[in-house]
Amino acid sequence: MTQSVELPDFIRVVDSHTGGEPTRVIIENGPDLGSGPLAERRDRFRDAFDHFRQGVILEPRGSDVLVGALPVLPHDASCSLGVIFFNNAGYLGMCGHGMIGFLITLLHLGRIKVGEHLIETPVGIVRTVLHNEHRATVFNVPSFRSRERVAVDVAGVGTVTGDIAWGGNWFFLVRDSKERVTLKNLARLQWLTDQIQNALDEQGIMAPNGGRIDHVEIFGPGDAVNADSQNFVRCPGGAYDRSPCGTGTSAKLACLAADGTLAPGQVWRQASIIGSIFEARYQWAGEQIIPEITGEAYVIGDNELRFSSQDPFKYGIQS
Repeated sequence: MTQSVELPDFIRVVDSHTGGEPTRVIIENGPDLGSGPLAERRDRFRDAFDHFRQGVILEPRGSDVLVGALPVLPHDASCSLGVIFFNNAGYLGMCGHGMIGFLITLLHLGRIKVGEHLIETPVGIVRTVLHNEHRATVFNVPSFRSRERVAVDVAGVGTVTGDIAWGGNWFFLVRDSKERVTLKNLARLQWLTDQIQNALDEQGIMAPNGGRIDHVEIFGPGDAVNADSQNFVRCPGGAYDRSPCGTGTSAKLACLAADGTLAPGQVWRQASIIGSIFEARYQWAGEQIIPEITGEAYVIGDNELRFSSQDPFKYGIQS
């Protein structure tokens, strides 16, 4: 573990959930990452302050499902704020549910107002609209499908076919799954997506930039009503997304747009495994799309995380 400075005695955080998926926003005593492009500051966070991520996100103070958000000054002067998202496995380029939770939290704290805001992330500027104290829309980074109908040999399953798409993170979106996307089938879905992730890694199936495809998304029949689709999303680190996943829904829209099965501006209602829903649309931007994701978030806690020098789990429980 690399670190340049010790953790402070306490870190103030505000927790929210977006469609059931939690976001923890750092409000006080976060690491000073200096200035410069957000991608560089994300790397500085990883290289010098990863102990901070571990202490905030890992048990006993956090959990595998938790996503952290560190507000930073933007590099681009047109933006209201910048944000770096992180989780139990590392750092995220973008996070759709996290962005909605981030906005609702800042409104709750009186740091921003209802209306439009440009938010800078390590993968680009995201236009957002804060509608009220619970509802927000995210116009995500340009999204696209990279490869269609990629066959993967999955141990214990056989050949699985999916699309590779970018929605702010890289996804393998499984086509034509017959698995029921319900909580009663959770153990099977977790096992299956673990196997698919292992197969992608072992067979060297990568993103176009040579990066790891670290999200697996399955669509199938479920219990949701008034939804066009229900999904199960395996996130980096093995946790599953309780929300419909903003970047995953963006990747799905990119595939639907490429297939010509969803028209620009047409509403797509994406349900998560627990039945929470994002309303989604897109518009073409050249050969890519701009996804529009609308969802709701609720502030659920305001807390000080304490860090004692004598605590053997000061930096979280390492797996």
